[in-house]
This record gives sequence, structure tokens and C-alpha cells, in this order.
Amino acid sequence: MAPGTPGLPPAKYHLRTVVLDAGHGGKDRGCAGVKAREADVALKIILELGRQIEENMPDVKVVYTRKTDVFVELTDRAGIANKHAADLFISVHCNASAPSAYGTEVWTMGPHKTDANLAVAKRENAVILQEDNYKANYNGFDPTSPQSHILFSLYQSAHVVNSIRFAQKVDRQFRTTVGRSSRGVKQAGFLVLWKSTMPSVLIESGFLTNRAEEQYLNDKSGQSYMAAGIYRAFRDYKNELEAMNGE
Repeated sequence: MAPGTPGLPPAKYHLRTVVLDAGHGGKDRGCAGVKAREADVALKIILELGRQIEENMPDVKVVYTRKTDVFVELTDRAGIANKHAADLFISVHCNASAPSAYGTEVWTMGPHKTDANLAVAKRENAVILQEDNYKANYNGFDPTSPQSHILFSLYQSAHVVNSIRFAQKVDRQFRTTVGRSSRGVKQAGFLVLWKSTMPSVLIESGFLTNRAEEQYLNDKSGQSYMAAGIYRAFRDYKNELEAMNGE
């Protein structure tokens, strides 16, 4: 008899597939510092994260939304995760603001609490203006409209608890083992997370508009430290979930 048959214990949960998403790419460069571009930095962090997972967890399938400098529509990024029935979706980005702003942020899907949170979502969601059919693909969503973001953020995911669980682990790793300054775990309406049917987070790895952070994020060792922090959070999340849903 197969697991799940009445009278037998449920099958043990295994986290089998993770989708890694490097924000922006191709014609969409994202935000920029003096030298660094968001699309390039995000890709380098994602590739290093994938390498660490593949090397240390051969039982986990790693799927990338992009491994090169190409443009991928937001709806297709979630589509890739859904098609592979992923257990977790991790999207990496870089931030932009006043030159004095610094620190990491880890985002999950949900209603924004402040105008600053809305501003981050609006900047990341504005990418869809470079897509051909964005009004049809996103149910008439207008990335410039605060009302659109408010309505849209009410699409509360069934996976919000585990999204926050993973986000908190990433944030803790950044603060304690990577030694980064953290701006915390936050919620807002990100289109890239909207259609994903699994726990999902968007990581803002730091501000390219801050010279010190740009230097750190544009450096191979800084990228490696960031990836290692996310990897350790992923390992802890996987172990915790499998223990909770185990024997």
C-alpha cells in the first residue's frame, strides 16, 4: 500500500526542489551604484547559493529562473517555480535609496504597513512596464498605483507562515553570522511572489546606492558571504520542516 493510504502513517515530508531567482536581467538592469548593476550582483549571489546547495545537498534539486544575463518576465519566474512543484522560491535583489540608506531586508508577500514598504514594491514591480502583455498577465495591475498595490497585497498566500519562517532564518543569518546590518523582515505586494504556489521570499541584499554596500556586494567574497548566509538559513529551514513533518 502507498503512504497516505488509510491506516498507514502519512509520507514523511522532504524538501526536494528549490527555485532560485536572480532579479532583473537582460534589458532590465535593475538599480545601479557607481559600478555595480543589480542584475549582475543578484545573479552572482544566486549562482553561488545554488553551488553551495548542490555541493552540500545532492538530494535537493536546484532550478534557476536564469543562469545568464537574460530578461525573464515576472509571471514566468513564478511559472517556473510552479511548473517544477518547488518547495521554496528564493528571489535575490539589490536595493536603491538615499546614499545614507544601508542594510538587508527580507520580504514576504503581504499587505505593506508603511509608505516606504510600498515604495520598494513599486520599484520592483515597475519591471512589468518592460513586458509586452503586462495588463493581461497581471489582471490589469498598474505598478504606479497605490490602490493597485493595496488590492493586490490582499492575495494572502496559504504559505505565509512558512514564508515568514524562512525569511526570519535568513534575517538571523545576515545579522549574526554574516555580520550585516538588517532592516528586518517585511511584507509588501511583490508581483514575483504573487503567483508562486509555495513559500517564497524576496531578499534585498543591500543598497547599491550606498558606496560601502556597493563595494561589499560587488566583491566576490561579499557575494559568497551573502550566499552562505542564505544557504545556512535554507539548511535550517529544511531540517526544521522535515523534523516537524517527520515520523
